[in-house]
Amino acid sequence: MTPWGVYAHVPWCRVRCPYCAFDIVPRERPDEDAWLLGVLGDLQRWRPAFTGDPATLYIGGGTPSRLSADTLLGLVETVGAPDVTVEANPEDLEPEWLEALVAGGVSRVSLGVQSTVPRFARRLGRAHVPAGPAIERLRGSGLDSWSVDLIFGLPGQTLADLVADLEALLAHEPPHVSLYGLTIEPGTGFARLEARGREMEPDADVWRSMYDHLVERLEAAGLHRYEVSNFARNGHRSAHNALYWQGAPYLAVGPGAHGFAPDGRRWVNASWAGWRRGEEPEIERPDPEQAVLDALISGMRGVEGLPFAALGRHRIDPVVLGQLQSAGLLEVDGWRMALAHDGFPVADAVIRALAQAVRPT
Repeated sequence: MTPWGVYAHVPWCRVRCPYCAFDIVPRERPDEDAWLLGVLGDLQRWRPAFTGDPATLYIGGGTPSRLSADTLLGLVETVGAPDVTVEANPEDLEPEWLEALVAGGVSRVSLGVQSTVPRFARRLGRAHVPAGPAIERLRGSGLDSWSVDLIFGLPGQTLADLVADLEALLAHEPPHVSLYGLTIEPGTGFARLEARGREMEPDADVWRSMYDHLVERLEAAGLHRYEVSNFARNGHRSAHNALYWQGAPYLAVGPGAHGFAPDGRRWVNASWAGWRRGEEPEIERPDPEQAVLDALISGMRGVEGLPFAALGRHRIDPVVLGQLQSAGLLEVDGWRMALAHDGFPVADAVIRALAQAVRPT
């Protein structure tokens, strides 16, 4: 059995941030009992499809740190995975809550900082709470690992602004950093501003200069890129997220969660209101062509790339492979393909080109 993980989705947030298109419930007080009962029901439903014990548990959202430690640890104890990550926001990171999680078996916390600069944090809808004290709390918590998120390419942000933001984060010596270039998703607050004529994203050259600086500076600080957006010191990669990029199965519980069973079935749970009423998840079994596209989208993001064997009875047009390799965007050897250094900043375009070049053998 391939290693597999459990993903649990917590829907509640203080507010909906203007860049967020996730399945969340803003402002409503969390109904913790209903959530825990529901996720345990999801776990019971799908557990027979998975063999052996889970390697990881990732509790994401939404904002899991809006839930009590007792509720979160109820799921941690039931799942019994050795590697457990919980997402948190700086304003929620109370010492007692964090101490309880560490004592209860949580090994990693991912902190949604997004920006340490107050004016950009406000622009992103984040709480008016300095991130530094929360980061230092993580640093001294006794966790096996922890991570911070940083969004770049913000409206009005210059390269100098980004440099200051990154240096403020690196001063805390994080073992893992996740980078997110701002993307304007349909239906978000930023999308509505863009529709009214506001310029929300930097031009391509500015974006590229920001990404290149981030990569160079993080590598110099000992944080090595192991996926398009993720950088870690040795021994601090996200074990759970690596399962996604390797195409491994994952058991998803909670409203709006997406899962992937070992037999190829994929499912999406209903949003909070419907999920709470017991609505059935949407289930599909991708055909071979869709399965290949899924493998490309997930597997090509990591530095190890994708083995050609993962394509099954399909191949990539060798002319396209040669073109991408000649352009310095792709590395190809006898058994796999992987993004080259210059391919990472344009990973989406490279993967799109590969997907369009899939051919049956």
